[in-house]
Amino acid sequence: MAGTVVFAGSMLLVIGLVNIFQGFIALFSDDRVAMTRRNLVIVNVTGWGWTLTISGLLLMAVGAGLLVAQTWARITAIILVCVHAVTQIGWINAYPVWSLLMLALDVVILFALTVRWSDVRDRLGEAGEAGWGGEPAPDYSATERTTPPLQR
Repeated sequence: MAGTVVFAGSMLLVIGLVNIFQGFIALFSDDRVAMTRRNLVIVNVTGWGWTLTISGLLLMAVGAGLLVAQTWARITAIILVCVHAVTQIGWINAYPVWSLLMLALDVVILFALTVRWSDVRDRLGEAGEAGWGGEPAPDYSATERTTPPLQR
């Protein structure tokens, strides 16, 4: 599962970079933004560009935080990915394939961030290092690592 968290952090970096790129296009070259009134409702292309740029920077910061095993990054990533998924539902009429791909990717990232989180923390942080909560990680034997925490 530690590999899926690294995947989630890497994908958040990529999604953030794509959002920044799209935001810059909307900000500096709004004649290149292709949209029709029938499929997409945007009040202001400049506002949309700033929103994409800021959300991209947030996603990249959280992705970097996940790669260095920060707990705040996990919680923030879950919130940001949920917001990203909801906004993709808003885009589904204008860009159906892209929105569905982003929704699928958001689900995979949410899965990686929420399933077996304690196992991920133990595998990403080595014994003796400060844990994700700032406290030293306990040095368990092989049998203790396989025993559920409530039975120790």
